Amino acid sequence: MLAAEDFIAELRALAPRYWHDHPFHLRLHAGELSREELQLWAANRWYYQRSLPQKDAAILANCPLPQVRRYWMERIVYHDGSRDGEGGAENWLRMAEAVGLDRAEVLDERHVLPGVRFAVDAYVNFARTKPWVESIASGLTEMFSPGLMKRRLADMREQYPWIGEDGFAYFVSRLTVIAGEGKSTLDIVVENARTLEQQQACVAALAFKCDVLQAILDAVDYHS
Repeated sequence: MLAAEDFIAELRALAPRYWHDHPFHLRLHAGELSREELQLWAANRWYYQRSLPQKDAAILANCPLPQVRRYWMERIVYHDGSRDGEGGAENWLRMAEAVGLDRAEVLDERHVLPGVRFAVDAYVNFARTKPWVESIASGLTEMFSPGLMKRRLADMREQYPWIGEDGFAYFVSRLTVIAGEGKSTLDIVVENARTLEQQQACVAALAFKCDVLQAILDAVDYHS
């Protein structure tokens, strides 16, 4: 079994596989996307955002530890909100509206690409079928994102001034929670991956999630 610091180092070593340097994201940050390309991105990213509570519910269903379930339940509430009109998913719908999409066409998923649907569905199915520790480890991509989220918010405000401020509610809200989520998630994984095989499976799970994110942007980039 790896020492905790070595295990964490292996997880963090996957940072270059995160989607921050994907060509589509680079064009997004450089202000090179058209309104139509932003709409395609927002509509397809919606399918990922709206699937996250289902992924988290699958982890809850598989986890035998009440202390972890209590903590993880907060994520579902964060995305779905405690009532209609609240939550991360609602904030993403506001982003979609801010780039010119009608809410109805986002909700009926008419613009969701087959490759995006396939990748996101594979991620939800992973959480349903894999041990809960591996499923939680797959979400450790949040370790790589705080700096990216801050930069994206600044770049999009600068490069796409026609997007109303209400459209950035998702990014603003994520900045306040994501750093703490990453550390707490990492603590859970390190504490509960208790054999070398489990540690290796957690590293593989994180690599899989990076591939899911890359596949989402590959599909959007190709069709844009």
